[in-house]
Amino acid sequence: MVTLAVDGAPAKLRWVNILSNYLGFGLSPAVPLCFVYVLDKKSLPRHSFKAAVCCEIGYLFFFALSIPYGAVFSVSTDNVYTRGRYFFVYVILYFASLLYLSASMVITNRAFQNRSRALIYPLMGFLTVVTVIQVALPDLHVTWMCVTLLSVLYFTYCNEMWNQLDALTGLLNQNSYLNRTAEMRSSGGLLIAFDVDSFKQINDCYGHLQGDACLAAIAACLKKAYANDGYCYRIGGDEFCVLLKNAAKEAACKEEFLRQLEKQRRELTFLPTVSYGSASLSGENVLAVKEQADRAMYQYKRARKSCAAASQVEMRG
Repeated sequence: MVTLAVDGAPAKLRWVNILSNYLGFGLSPAVPLCFVYVLDKKSLPRHSFKAAVCCEIGYLFFFALSIPYGAVFSVSTDNVYTRGRYFFVYVILYFASLLYLSASMVITNRAFQNRSRALIYPLMGFLTVVTVIQVALPDLHVTWMCVTLLSVLYFTYCNEMWNQLDALTGLLNQNSYLNRTAEMRSSGGLLIAFDVDSFKQINDCYGHLQGDACLAAIAACLKKAYANDGYCYRIGGDEFCVLLKNAAKEAACKEEFLRQLEKQRRELTFLPTVSYGSASLSGENVLAVKEQADRAMYQYKRARKSCAAASQVEMRG
């Protein structure tokens, strides 16, 4: 807004024109980096983010030193803005920051089981179109309009994603499960119910913080085993659910889940066992399918307890 207002104005405002263009072109690539920080702040600092920040700082220094020579842009003594011969440096940095944001969004969205991926593609398409317009038509100043709308769209995207997640485990939450099952019409999949065995004893013996650690560890195992082939949910205190897209994947995913549990148990020695049961999604009422999976899960739980009791009797004998 400032650059538009002061360009071609009296020469005494030339310094305002220079400063506003420097800030505009200098900070545009920094905005996507701020979005990456907000999205991935739990895992920062990361080497890639540090490298991106260093590139932005180096670019700002280069940009400042280039102003007297008009390398990126120049403002004449009559206070008229023109692009410099090295304006492409700004374009490259801006495109690179958008690509970095896009890659970060795709990677993070994959970790969140791709539930908001439909919002990514329009967002990236919008950014590409507006940026091309800015480069192709220098008289149009749309970079910061693009950044402003990017902020709104990104806020919408983050809200959509965070509202679907369970804060403790990072799995999809109960609301997401209810929304998903309400719109399900397909068949051929599988609903798998999970319940942590004797979880109350974990809280009583080790405390609620360790209980939370157990839930987070089990959720991580579920995600590693099932997320590539379905959606993983935490639907209650120690209750989890997976909507598997292909029933043929059940055995392989179950084996991987048990393997991941054993791996986690090396670090969290008191990690409890997990009971599970499944039922086919054949186009019928999802509530009935869930009840069927729960029955299978509790049957599995009772069978395990009976085997454990029989083993103790044999050992005493």
